Amino acid sequence: MRWNRDDFSGSPVETARRLIGAVLVHETAEGTAAVRITETEAYGGWYEGKPDDGAHAWRGRTARTEVLFGEPGHAYVYLIYGMYCCFNISCDREGEPGCVLLRAGEPVAGLPLIEKRRGRAKGTALTCGPGRLCLAMGIDRSLYGADLVTGPLYVEGGAPCEIEISKRKNIDYAAYGRDFPWRFTMKGCLWVSR
Repeated sequence: MRWNRDDFSGSPVETARRLIGAVLVHETAEGTAAVRITETEAYGGWYEGKPDDGAHAWRGRTARTEVLFGEPGHAYVYLIYGMYCCFNISCDREGEPGCVLLRAGEPVAGLPLIEKRRGRAKGTALTCGPGRLCLAMGIDRSLYGADLVTGPLYVEGGAPCEIEISKRKNIDYAAYGRDFPWRFTMKGCLWVSR
């Protein structure tokens, strides 16, 4: 069943945990691709009295982060290293800039399309890592602000599964946030970033 607005309205940590095992689907003119979400990271809010200075919106509202301050369940897509997109889902209540970064997934539908989009990549290199996941799923900056409740990019289902918790990756610049245990992975799954 497709997620509704309320499904995205939990805190970043709650939403990041709930997304593990759910399925991300993107219907495009090329066809439909889907992955079971296996790795997420929560961004926004506080942990043990410290602000999440690893979150893009922690200093306040900007043109780049505007979507994070709106209603939950929208796409926050941005460019890293000048060449790769990262895909986040806005969550929490309106006015609170929380989001969840999707870092990896296991293909469950549209594998030929995913392989075509990824060129020579094989196996877990298809969709493990936020940039690779975006390429495989056809997610780019044109989807910034897309409504995941009503649009062709959406989340469905989800089943309880064992989750492993660790520190988030590649945010050494964050004085506090680099140590927050807000990375969630499906336990025992090979389809996670390394």
